This record gives sequence, C-alpha cells and structure tokens, in this order.
Amino acid sequence: MSSAVVPPVGARIRQARLERGTSLRALAREVGVSASLVSQIETGKSQPSVSTLYAITTALGISVESLFDARASAPVAAASPPGTVLRALAALAADPGRRIGPLVGAGERETLELDSGVVWERLGRVPGVDVDFLLVTYRPGGSSSGSGGLMRHPGTEYGYLTSGELVLTLGFDEYTVRPGDAVSFESTTPHRYRNDGEVPAVGVWFVSGDVQ
Repeated sequence: MSSAVVPPVGARIRQARLERGTSLRALAREVGVSASLVSQIETGKSQPSVSTLYAITTALGISVESLFDARASAPVAAASPPGTVLRALAALAADPGRRIGPLVGAGERETLELDSGVVWERLGRVPGVDVDFLLVTYRPGGSSSGSGGLMRHPGTEYGYLTSGELVLTLGFDEYTVRPGDAVSFESTTPHRYRNDGEVPAVGVWFVSGDVQ
C-alpha cells in the first residue's frame, strides 16, 4: 500500500459545508444519515462508505476527486483532529493545481481507505479534467455500500477487474465480474459492488462527469 500523504477527508468535508453555510443537521438530512455520523466523519472518528462519500460530495457540490488533492489551508489544519494534523501540514507545500503524473510510481499513490472494506488509490490527475482515475481494492467482505443499500451519483462509470471477483448489482440485475471483465454504465443507475470471495478484488476504475 502507498505511503503517500492521505488528505484529511473529514476536515475538507467540514470546510466545504461551512463555506456553503450548510448546517451539520441539514447536510445529514439531505444525505439520509444521522447528524452524529456526519460529525464523526468530519472529525476523523469514522470513515464514510463509498455511497455515503458520494452522497456527501454531491450534496455539497464538490467532486470526490477534490478530496484527494494533496493540499490544505490553515483552517483545515486547525479543524483536523490530532491524527490528521501532520498530514494537513505536510500537504501545505503542495501546489493545488498540480498534475499528478504523467508517471505515478507504485509507492507514490495517494490513498483513501473506507471502513466498508474498500481502498482507492489515485493513479493520476490532469487539472481541469473531471475524472477520477483509481486503482480500487475490495477486501474480502468489502462493499461499495456500508449499509448494503444501492448507491447512485452523477457521472459515468468504467471499470476493469484485474484479479479477484466482484458481484455488481445494477438496477434489478446482478452480474459476477471476473478478471478480464469490464463494466460501464451511467452512475445514476442504482448500483453496488461487493466482494463475496476470500481474496481481494482489484481493478482500475474511471468515474467521469460533473457533480451536480
């Protein structure tokens, strides 16, 4: 796994919420979760599931990719719990408009680990292009939805599985995705990935499109 700096996701969510003048309870109500869960996410005490993360970023009008940017401001660092302060300070020197690539080494990837058993590793970034380019790992028992529900979000999703096996629920259909298989669909279609196997499922994913 990468040793690269992981941005303080919760602090960035909090900053985006405050900048938009949205209360914690209002955000929780729009996302469909409890206010206490949003508070725990913002303070770094809990990691959101993939579906909750997409719901929060959609409600705030920001992209998931923006949470990966290795940059921070003083208010973000100040609002971060002790475990993320060093990461925020380390990110201060980064150029907010930088390109990630054209070559990203295996040990240079920025990572985001979710408590639903999913790890995202950022493979690159071109400023001004709204694409999440990710290496995604679903650990055994991992799912894109911590609650087990289906998720939906703006954009178009493309995925290619390199190892392991995933079960994709897409609308009313269910597919078994095996190594070498590819998927593509509008992300507004309710969907969920889960790994029912005993080994990690790994693939390369692109999620493109503006967050509305």
